[in-house]
Amino acid sequence: MSGPSSSSSPSIAASTAQSPVQLATSSNGRVSGKPWKAQKSATRRSHLSPSVKTKRWEDRMQKKAKDASIKKLEAELKEEKAAEIRRRREITQERKRAAEERQRLEEDKAKMGAKKAARLRKKAGRTKKINH
Repeated sequence: MSGPSSSSSPSIAASTAQSPVQLATSSNGRVSGKPWKAQKSATRRSHLSPSVKTKRWEDRMQKKAKDASIKKLEAELKEEKAAEIRRRREITQERKRAAEERQRLEEDKAKMGAKKAARLRKKAGRTKKINH
């Protein structure tokens, strides 16, 4: 058994004595297997929007922030208007409910008054002795 291990150690020692293998500079020393393939480049567009053509990134970012703030303000105003409409509708509905309740109570009161008056008339007619 000691024979095979001793035969491999001289070859390892011989390979380390030689100069190390040069690796290409890439991720983990790997290189593409297709050196003949053309390198990709960015797509050229015939029409660029004005916002993309501007040279200064800060100008674009300021414009974007301004647009965002305008949208936010519009949304706030729209929500405020909707809240006002909801509030007015709620007030109107509350008034309508109160008026219906008052009307119902008046009708009940009139109905009860009519019933009581009818009972009194009936009672008065029973106790009165008209034919005697």
